[in-house]
Order: sequence, then C-alpha cells, then structure tokens
Amino acid sequence: MKKAPIIIICVVVLLGAVGWGAYKWLSKQENAQVNNEESSEENEAEREELAEQREEIQGVITEENLTEFNEKGLNPFGQEKQKNELTDNTYQEYIHGMSHQKVKANKKWGFYEIHPQRIEWLLDGLDEVDVKHENVYRDILGKWNAGDFATADHDHNAIWELQEGTVGRATGILSAGEEQEYVNSNSD
Repeated sequence: MKKAPIIIICVVVLLGAVGWGAYKWLSKQENAQVNNEESSEENEAEREELAEQREEIQGVITEENLTEFNEKGLNPFGQEKQKNELTDNTYQEYIHGMSHQKVKANKKWGFYEIHPQRIEWLLDGLDEVDVKHENVYRDILGKWNAGDFATADHDHNAIWELQEGTVGRATGILSAGEEQEYVNSNSD
C-alpha cells in the first residue's frame, strides 16, 4: 500500500520529464526550421541580386578593366563586394560563369572571362571567409590557378549541382578554337 504513492509520484515525474524533453526538442526543431526559412530567403535574394548584376559585368576582361576596377576599389569582377564579404552564392556565381569559357553545354547563363587575377582573388578570399563548400571551391580554383582546366566540365557540374541546376549540364570541354569563338561571341 505504501509503495503505490511512491510509484504514482515516480510515474508522474517521469511523464513530466518526458513531456518537458519533448517540448524542448520540438521548440528546437521549430527554431531550426524558422532559421532555415530565413536563410533560404536570404540566399534567394542574394542569388537574384547576383543574376541582375551579371548582366552588367559579364563578358571579356581586359587589363585596362582590371586597373580601372582596382582604382575604383572594385573587385576583379567589377563589383563592390570585398573578399571578406564572399558567400557560397558569390563563389558559385563567379566559378560557374568562368567555367562557361571552357565547357560544352546546351544552355549557358552568364560568362566571366577566366583571368589569373580573378582566380587568385577568389582563392585568397577563401582564407578570409567561412563558406559551406570551401573544399569544392578550393579544389577547382587550385587546379585553375595551376592552368589545369582538364576537368572544367566536372568543375562546372559540381557548381551547377550546388546551384540545383536543371538545364545546362556540361557535356565536355571546348576545343581551343571553340573556346576562342565563345569568348569572341561574348565580348562587348
């Protein structure tokens, strides 16, 4: 008889602890979902902004352009964004756009001419920011910095997949003549 109240108290305490734990866990899940939604909205806004800017700054780059950008305090892509402000979206935009110079694909949106100064700037930026896919960017840019574009189609597709691409998968590497034709067709 005397054990019954003790058992009841233990069961009530146990149920209370389980209920409290479930409440805390659900609260964390809800906060994580809200944070992910906010982050997703920020990412989408940044992607849209980069797409708008792409129209203004894409194409062939000259030494005169780079000098002018430097004098104006702009990055090698002609934008105000500094190395310490680079994000995953920015890396993906720039690398993806540069890869178009080297790859065959049925659709290509955006083109930034490959230039050693751009590659080095992006590589240096990786030492200043914390981005989710740093290893992917470092691997691609490291090869390109060494003049190795043999896997540019795979590099393109790695970025394209991070961007959740559905059209425009790279299917090979352009020949030197095809690359020059592509660059010429995208010069101002």
